Amino acid sequence: MAAGAFQTYNKFKEYFGDNTIDLDGDSFRMTLHTSTYTFAATHSVKADLTDEVASANGYTTNGVALTGVTWVETAGTLVFDFSDPGWTAAGGSIVFRRGVVHDDTPTSPADPLCTSFLGDSTPADVTVTDANTLTIQIHATDGMFTLSG
Repeated sequence: MAAGAFQTYNKFKEYFGDNTIDLDGDSFRMTLHTSTYTFAATHSVKADLTDEVASANGYTTNGVALTGVTWVETAGTLVFDFSDPGWTAAGGSIVFRRGVVHDDTPTSPADPLCTSFLGDSTPADVTVTDANTLTIQIHATDGMFTLSG
């Protein structure tokens, strides 16, 4: 199973440009959502999202804090990256269809959205069975996104 590519929310570009989102200073989180959440590029803040996976079986509502966040320039290319986040199923399965990254720092607007991706590009639900770990592996070179040119 291959995950889908990151899709950027429209307002992310504006929030990045006007420094509402500070890529090298803010805190970011990743949440998981069920198949009933439909990605819409026009969603702009976490409150626009629906159908987050419920707190149970190793998943906690509001997802996980992203660690190792970097915004680094090398040879004219900027890369936004973070350590691979993950969840371990406990007491049952974690089932999701889509992941979402949001900025947890700003309060106005609160929790602006950055990107979203399908857990399985088919698309299909991804099931993490009891005692197994889901790791979202971020591209080693390109991170979540790059800017160049």
